[in-house]
Amino acid sequence: MGVFVFLPLVLPLTAWPIARLAEQHLHPRTATRLLTWVAAVMAVCSTLCLALVMVVGTAQLPGNPLPDGWSDPEVRAAVPYDEVAGKAAIPALFAVLAVCGRTWWRQARVRRRAHRALAGLRDTEVAVLPDGVPYAYALPGGGRRDRVVVTTGLLACLEPAERRALFAHERAHLAARHHRFLLAVRLAAQANPFLRPLRTAVSYTTERWADEDAARTVGSRRTVARAIGKAALVSPGAPAAAPAGLAGLAAAGPVPRRVAALLGPAPAVRSWPSLFTAVGVAAWGAATGAVVSAMSSANSAVTMVLILHAATPL
Repeated sequence: MGVFVFLPLVLPLTAWPIARLAEQHLHPRTATRLLTWVAAVMAVCSTLCLALVMVVGTAQLPGNPLPDGWSDPEVRAAVPYDEVAGKAAIPALFAVLAVCGRTWWRQARVRRRAHRALAGLRDTEVAVLPDGVPYAYALPGGGRRDRVVVTTGLLACLEPAERRALFAHERAHLAARHHRFLLAVRLAAQANPFLRPLRTAVSYTTERWADEDAARTVGSRRTVARAIGKAALVSPGAPAAAPAGLAGLAAAGPVPRRVAALLGPAPAVRSWPSLFTAVGVAAWGAATGAVVSAMSSANSAVTMVLILHAATPL
């Protein structure tokens, strides 16, 4: 395996340029999908290689349940600096699994609590809470009805056309399943901290994606921009009951950038940017990094399996 086992741990650095350029130059839908897939692939690959290094480190510990042959010099030679790297990988991998597991559990718990809070209301697509605090968010069903939650406090601040823009924005979150993209990049960033810029970028591009869908639905980009601006001015932030990343207009992100984008022309829909542009070079760099990461982790996994199979006594 050699140093190739460590490559997936640092290759996420190749995605940093596209994390920023995608926000500015790609259609939000394209940017969200590209960044999420790059983050997911790199996170899985880095976690796999961390697990492979951990096997070598665990085999060196006294009293471990692994076969004795897995601690032979031939096995340890497959990982550079095996004594330090192998033992360091043990707490690192457990930390990754613990943090990701906690995030997954908390996401499910918050969603259940949000649905229970709406149990006394009519089972309609839009749930209006009698709350003077202005906020709104999209609540995925998870086997139940998808719902848009909005308070009377926010509705009172908006004109009828702006309310339609609000509902269109939140419905766009639900229709495109943005919560899945957000959860994927959140877990990826926890698996490898080098992927945090991609998580930040996707948090923005999902909002921009919903903005563009809402503008197309209501037929006025300016109306959506006004709704965003008003909601951001009166909203105190995301409510505690809202699933992480899906507070919609209640946690509107970089509002001035979103408003400026809506006051300009609609972004061009392209499946992949041209190579002869900065964003195209950055996209190909990130894609290459993801491919190299996948190849390195696959090579390391196959090599480790063969080495451990040869070292295991029959």
